[in-house]
Amino acid sequence: MNTPLTLALTAGEPAGIGPDLCLQLAAEERSVGVVVVADRQLLADRAALLGAPVNLRDWQPGQPASQQAGELSVLSVAGLASTEAAQLNPANSRYVLNTLETAARGCLDGTFDGMVTAPVHKGVINEAGIAFSGHTEFLQELCGVERVVMMLATEGLRVALVTTHLPLKDVSAAITPARITQVTRILHQDLQTYFGLAQPRILVAGLNPHAGEGGHLGREELDVINPTLEQLRREGIQLTGPLPADTLFTPHWLDDADAVLAMYHDQGLPVLKYKGFGRAVNVTLGLPIVRTSVDHGTALDLAGKGTADPGSLHTALQVAEHMARCRRGLTSAQQPA
Repeated sequence: MNTPLTLALTAGEPAGIGPDLCLQLAAEERSVGVVVVADRQLLADRAALLGAPVNLRDWQPGQPASQQAGELSVLSVAGLASTEAAQLNPANSRYVLNTLETAARGCLDGTFDGMVTAPVHKGVINEAGIAFSGHTEFLQELCGVERVVMMLATEGLRVALVTTHLPLKDVSAAITPARITQVTRILHQDLQTYFGLAQPRILVAGLNPHAGEGGHLGREELDVINPTLEQLRREGIQLTGPLPADTLFTPHWLDDADAVLAMYHDQGLPVLKYKGFGRAVNVTLGLPIVRTSVDHGTALDLAGKGTADPGSLHTALQVAEHMARCRRGLTSAQQPA
């Protein structure tokens, strides 16, 4: 028997499409309880703008979250300055961060089984005088962990990153034995814990073209990556590589792999987004909680128009549910993404 799960869903930037996407969930029944963490009036105003007949039910911890079509459970967060679609307001920034903290602390104390995040607007938060580099770093600090790993997934492909948002000129120096070791161990462990993979098979991309061409196109593979992978293999982690990135993303390799470990952001993510944009999900590994997110931004130009595509949000909820079930031992099935 499946035990009921409850996921928190933060509505993100109030001027963007996050509230629209949350409201679209009410169009159909859900396989898991979802609690939207947002200002209740924001959702009511956006529902009126969209002409969406949604029953917003106030929710308290301990209550079941609605899974019924036409209803949304809401944990209201105060402090919103304005609810106007497509109009950024720095005065809303503290409220946005409060929704994230509310959801994350609810996951840490067991109130929620995981959290899913709609997009925030980093620029307007920083304009409010609050240093903010993104969901991932915010949750890393709040949860008190040393290292997190960004992994994007879509059907048939998972890509994790050794480095994330760095200028290309700084990537090589950041590819260290310690970093590769930390990231690989987290990826291996969380694929087991959250995706039901007893012995994950991980492909590792080289840093340089042709994986360095035996040292003729760079020595990072010979001096750093290869020795580190050998040590990790001795720990029982199943790793293949380093492989040239231009041929790694082909059926010959991917058909027998569970995840790809790319060295930098634009080495792995363009392939994944080409394959699954709008049906992909961002997963933060290395946290003590389940966290997934959509793979797109706030799309201010679409806010309040009813034309936002909810595909990525549905995928993010599906993956978060599966991760929570795997962690609790409620399922052994592998998530397609």
